[in-house]
Amino acid sequence: MAYVDKTLECVDCGASFTFSAEEQEFFANKGFTNEPKRCSPCRQTRKDQRRSSQGGYGGYGRREMYPAVCASCGKDTQVPFEPREGRPVYCSDCYSKTKS
Repeated sequence: MAYVDKTLECVDCGASFTFSAEEQEFFANKGFTNEPKRCSPCRQTRKDQRRSSQGGYGGYGRREMYPAVCASCGKDTQVPFEPREGRPVYCSDCYSKTKS
């Protein structure tokens, strides 16, 4: 199929942008069925906003950490989950030892 450049309108800023034949071919090869809705600058702005709101890529950059005391060595530590009463929590060193 021969692709032809298309002019689209950005849903964020209303500017016209070109969806090139090369980009269309790339989208088709990747299995994407929708055309882009944002111009390149608005796409980048949206990516940046998502990254900063998630604390990194995919939300893995920053997690809320909770204070805890290691059930094995008694050291103060922090864990990425809220500790529950009656459940042991281990520092990273002791956790590694229990997994081995």
